[in-house]
Amino acid sequence: MAEQVKRPVKITETILRDAHQSLIATRMTTEQMLPIIEKMDQVGYHAVECWGGATFDASLRFLKEDPWERLRQLRKGFKNTKLQMLFRGQNILGYRHYADDVVAYFVQKSLANGIDIIRIFDALNDLRNLECAVNAANKENGHAQIAISYTLGDAYTLDYYVDMAKRIESMGASSICIKDMAGLLVPYKATELVTALKSAVKIPIDLHTHYTSGVGSMTYLKAVEAGCDIIDTAMSPFALGTSQPATEVMVETFKGTPYDTGFDQKLLSDIADHFRPIQEKALETGRLNPKVMGVNIKTLLYQVPGGMLSNLISQLKEQNAEDRYYEVLEEIPRVRKDFGEPPLVTPSSQIVGTQAVLNVLTGERYKMITKESKAMLSGQYGQTAKPFNPEVVKKAIGDAESITCRPADLIEPELKKIEAEIADWKEQDEDVLSYALFPQVAMDFFKYRQAQKTKVDVTAADTQNQAYPV
Repeated sequence: MAEQVKRPVKITETILRDAHQSLIATRMTTEQMLPIIEKMDQVGYHAVECWGGATFDASLRFLKEDPWERLRQLRKGFKNTKLQMLFRGQNILGYRHYADDVVAYFVQKSLANGIDIIRIFDALNDLRNLECAVNAANKENGHAQIAISYTLGDAYTLDYYVDMAKRIESMGASSICIKDMAGLLVPYKATELVTALKSAVKIPIDLHTHYTSGVGSMTYLKAVEAGCDIIDTAMSPFALGTSQPATEVMVETFKGTPYDTGFDQKLLSDIADHFRPIQEKALETGRLNPKVMGVNIKTLLYQVPGGMLSNLISQLKEQNAEDRYYEVLEEIPRVRKDFGEPPLVTPSSQIVGTQAVLNVLTGERYKMITKESKAMLSGQYGQTAKPFNPEVVKKAIGDAESITCRPADLIEPELKKIEAEIADWKEQDEDVLSYALFPQVAMDFFKYRQAQKTKVDVTAADTQNQAYPV
């Protein structure tokens, strides 16, 4: 038998971003990350995903950290490894659409501070919402990877995905990611999809999945055999459940095959040892809920991504309504259908999920409609694969006219105005972007940062007074 040609699979490590976002609501601190970077840098990863997604908001809001400073520190430590971020197209890392000048500036600053690969996606797969970010990344010589949000439904045929991939390649993307947020891509469907995409486009294919439905590792195996170039995995202490398949397991799976990564399991074991106490502490404090660690095959029915499941549990806990969890899960697909069957990923997952919670808790569907639901149903987030339910649209926006153009075309440039608003608090150019995305949260952080400095100054003065009595 002829020897097979070696085609090592590349691995993107997610433990510094998606893994802890999916399992512990993005609460890993920079301090917990830094000691292990030197070892992670020796592995030979294709990239380490370490920024973007919810890390930005969580750093400012809960950890009282500057996300830009985290990125700079990670860049300093990772001398041989590419750094990757997740970017929500015209939504950047926030929840609304921003003006083109803000999007372009954010891309520029992300690359300037150390990002190499920007994975750009749109929650509705509306490619118009990605143009500005992709053009900005290419202008700065960054690697623009466009992600197709993978989902199931009448509209989402093989032809749909092949057509998307061709359009993505012609937009100037450097690679394509199949972004399977909820673990809906089953193994043999992965073979079919990857084979079709590889024959349609020349740029590399990356597959990203979550273990929620229990099939993730098998899906990766079949995808790689079909020609997938890159897979996203997480170090074992923060793998599985609503996170990604485990890095060490996939490395061992491909060992001795044409897809062998060549990674050192002893080195990976040392890295896992660093993260294990962090996982154990999260379990102890309840930050890591065992509910998100198991396999939930109902995912295939409800199509709920990992991060959304943990958010859902938190929302219901706050309302003392954890017992309504399964009712909400059953309501989600109904709301999704009313909303044009969008893929469920930030921000569409939050919009659909919150609306489903309200529908269940108020006892009447659409008795209360969130402003985000109204925005989505009026076309402010872009175009869905299928039309909205006209009755629900009527309830939400009455006779108001819907938007059919690219939503950002209606947004005036906003950078100058934002700069002026925070002039008194600005300590670095990047502060303007933090404030643009999360005005209240960023302002609270700027005040906290100022107070910390004042505290340090006062302490220093006290120390001086003690050391040198006047």
